[in-house]
Amino acid sequence: MEDRHPTNETGEGLRRRRFLGYLVTAPTLAVAVQWSAAPAEARAPSLPQPEEIFDVGDLVRLASAPTSGLVAVQVHEDGTASFAVPRAEVGQGITTTVAMLIAEEMDLPLEKVAVTLSDARPELLFNQFTGGSTSVRSLYTPVRTAAAIARRQLVATAARTWRVDESELTTKDGVVLGEGRQASYGSLAKAAAVSRTTLVSATPKRMSQFTVVGRPANRVDALAAVTGRKKFGMDLDVPDALPTMVRRPPTIDGTVESVGNAAAVQAMPGITDVVALKHGVAVRGRTFGQCIDAVRALEVTWRPGPVAGESDDTVLAKLRRAVPRVSSPPLFSRTVDAEFAFMFASNSPLEPDVAVADVRSGGAEVWASLKVPGDAQSEIAKHLGLPVSAVQVHVVEGGGSFGRRLHTDAVVEAAEISKKMGKPVKLSWSRTDSVRQGRTHPMSVSRVRAAYRLGDVVGYEQRHVSTQTSFSHGFGDMVTANAADIPIVVNDAIAQVFFHLSQSSPYKFGRTKQTLTEVPLKFKTGSMRNVYSPNVVCARELVVDRLAAELDKDPLAFRRQFLDNAKARAVLDKAASEGDWGRSLPAGVAQGIAVAAEYRSACAVLVEIDCRPETVDRPIRNGVTGPRVTRAVIAVDVGLPINPRGLDAQMIGGLSDGIAMALTSSLHIKDGLPLEGSWDNDFYTRQWNTPLETRVIVMPAGGDEPGGAGELGVAPAMAAVACAYARATGTMPTQFPINHGTLPFTPFPTQPSTPQSPVDGLDRAF
Repeated sequence: MEDRHPTNETGEGLRRRRFLGYLVTAPTLAVAVQWSAAPAEARAPSLPQPEEIFDVGDLVRLASAPTSGLVAVQVHEDGTASFAVPRAEVGQGITTTVAMLIAEEMDLPLEKVAVTLSDARPELLFNQFTGGSTSVRSLYTPVRTAAAIARRQLVATAARTWRVDESELTTKDGVVLGEGRQASYGSLAKAAAVSRTTLVSATPKRMSQFTVVGRPANRVDALAAVTGRKKFGMDLDVPDALPTMVRRPPTIDGTVESVGNAAAVQAMPGITDVVALKHGVAVRGRTFGQCIDAVRALEVTWRPGPVAGESDDTVLAKLRRAVPRVSSPPLFSRTVDAEFAFMFASNSPLEPDVAVADVRSGGAEVWASLKVPGDAQSEIAKHLGLPVSAVQVHVVEGGGSFGRRLHTDAVVEAAEISKKMGKPVKLSWSRTDSVRQGRTHPMSVSRVRAAYRLGDVVGYEQRHVSTQTSFSHGFGDMVTANAADIPIVVNDAIAQVFFHLSQSSPYKFGRTKQTLTEVPLKFKTGSMRNVYSPNVVCARELVVDRLAAELDKDPLAFRRQFLDNAKARAVLDKAASEGDWGRSLPAGVAQGIAVAAEYRSACAVLVEIDCRPETVDRPIRNGVTGPRVTRAVIAVDVGLPINPRGLDAQMIGGLSDGIAMALTSSLHIKDGLPLEGSWDNDFYTRQWNTPLETRVIVMPAGGDEPGGAGELGVAPAMAAVACAYARATGTMPTQFPINHGTLPFTPFPTQPSTPQSPVDGLDRAF
C-alpha cells in the first residue's frame, strides 16, 4: 500500500502525522475517529492580539474533539460510504465538502458518498455546533482520519483474503487492486467489519496526492435543488401536521392580554384550532391561505414588549452615551478621530422560519433546520416538562441561515403549539414575522482614534458599542466548559469572549486596542453571516484611508506598508493587481479596497462605485436610487481550499451582503418594531446594484489545513464599498447603510387600531 506519511510541503521541514481512530463494532465496516486539537501557534513576533493566538475556530475544535469518536464513516455492501454530519446544511455546502474529504481519502467516486444530517445527539455535547465559520476546520481532520482508516481496513481485508502484503495493493474508484485481482469496497465491507471496537491508526494523504480536494466540484445536492426535489421543512409529509401560523404583537416580544374572538375565528372555513401563546395567538388550518385569513381576523389585546418605546434615535443615543472615553494620544502625535453608526439589519434567509412538531403524551418529535440541535432538544424538553431522552429532534436542510438557525425560536414555538392543540403542526413564520419579530444584526457605534507621528502610525484604538447580542445558543455553553483553556484574560461575558477571539487588526499600528461594550436592550438579536466583523472592519478601513490621506500616501501603498499578516498582504496585492488599482476613472466614479484577516484566512476586495448625479438620481423600480457598485475583484486565501467552486460562491454571497450593509439594507425601528416587513422595503442588494463584472481569485493552497470561509467576504466587501463611496464623493460616510433614512421609504399600510400591525402586508410577504 502506498506511503501516506505526509511531509510539510511548504518548505518548513518534514512532518509525519498519524491519527488514531476506532474500528467500531457493526454489521459492515464502520470507522470513528479519536483526535486531539491544540491551539494555533502565535504568529506575531511580539504583543500578539488574542485572536492571533487562539480564535473562535480553535475553541470550537477544542470543544468538539472529545466526542469526535462518536461519529462514524460507514461502508455499505453496495459499495457506497455514508456519514451523518453533525453540522447543519443551510446552503453553504458542508455536505459537499465532507463528501469530498471522504471521497479523497477512500479513493471513492464522489457520487458514491452519501452525507446526511445527524439528528440531535446529546452525547455529542459541543460537537454539533454550526457557526463562526468553524465547521470545516472542526471536521477536516476527524473526517479524513476516519476515511483513511476505512480505506486501510478494506485493503487489509483484501490482503488477508488474497494472502498478500498490504503494500502490494492499491485502491482506485472504490476498488482494491493488486496481484491481478480486484475487489469492490462493497464486497469487502462485511468482512472488514469487526466484532469489537478496536483502536487503530492511519496516515491521511499528502496534499500532493489529492485528486478531489482542491479541485472545483459541483454540489452533491445541485441536481435535487434545480429540479425541485430537495426537501426543506415545508416539504415534509408528517401525518396530520397541518399548516399553522401565529398572530404576533405590534412590538417586539409583546405579550397577549386577551383574545376577543377566538371562537369565531375557529369557526372560519378550514380552521381547526386557535390557542393563545405568551407572545402570540396560533391558528391551525387546512391551508396556509386559510391561516392567513384567520390571523388577520383575530382581535387581540396586547401588553407592550421590553423595547416598546424605542426607535432608531433613542437606541442610537443610548449607544453613544455608552462609548468609553478613548485614550490620550502619544506625545507629539496627531490623530484621526471618527465615529460610525451602524443600523439594525435583518438576517432573514430566503426560507422563513419553519418547524414541524408532533407532541404527544410523554414525548415529542420535531423537524427543523437547526445549527445547534442539542439546544433545541434541551429547550423543548424544559418547556414541555419532558426528559431530554423523550424529545426527538430531526435536522433538515435549510434555505439559508446567516446566523438565524442558531436560535431555536420557531421549533420551540411549534412544540408549544402542538402540545396546547394536542395535534401535529407545520408552523411557518411569514416573511413579515421573520423580518419584524425575527433575529436582527445589532445596532452599533464604533469610535476610532488613530495617532500618527513623523510618517508613522503609533496608536490605534477602537471602542465598539453595540446593543446586546444574543448568544443564547451552544457557543455560550462551549465557552463556559472551556474557560480554563482560553489563554487570554477576558471577562465572563460570552460576547466579550467572542469579540476578543474573532477581532484583531492586521496592521502594525503601534499600541492597538479594540474593546466591546454592549448595552442591554432586549431586541431579538443574533449574528448575520458574521457578528462584529463587518462593522468593526468597515470603520477601521475607512480610518485607514483617512490616515493614508493625512500622510499623503496612496491607500494601497499605505496598507502594504503597515500590514503584518502575510496572507493579508498577498490577497491585497492580488486584488489590486487583478483589479487594476489606480486606473483612470471619470469624476464621481472611484475604486475602494479593503482587507480583513480572520478565521486563519484572509480576504481582500476591490470595488468600483458609480456615484455620478446622473446615476444616483435616476429612478429605479419603486423609486429607489443610489450609488451602484459596477465592478468587484475578490482575492481570498483560506489555507487549503477544499472546493474552490464552493468558495467562489461563498465570496460572491459575501459581496452581496457587504454591498447591502454598506448602501441600502437596514431596519427602521419605530415604537419598538421594525417598519420593514419584506424585501420590497428592506432593500437588500438588487440586480441593478450587483456588479456586472465580478471576479473571485482563490489563492493557491498555502498549507495543509483549511481556514474559515463562510463569513469571510462580508467585512472586506462592506468596507471596500464604503471606502470607494468616500473617494467618489469626497465625503467619508459615518452612518450605515449610507442610504438609511434617505430612500423614498413607505412601510406597509397600517391599520388604524394597530399601528405597524404585524399582519399588514402578510399576503405580499408570505
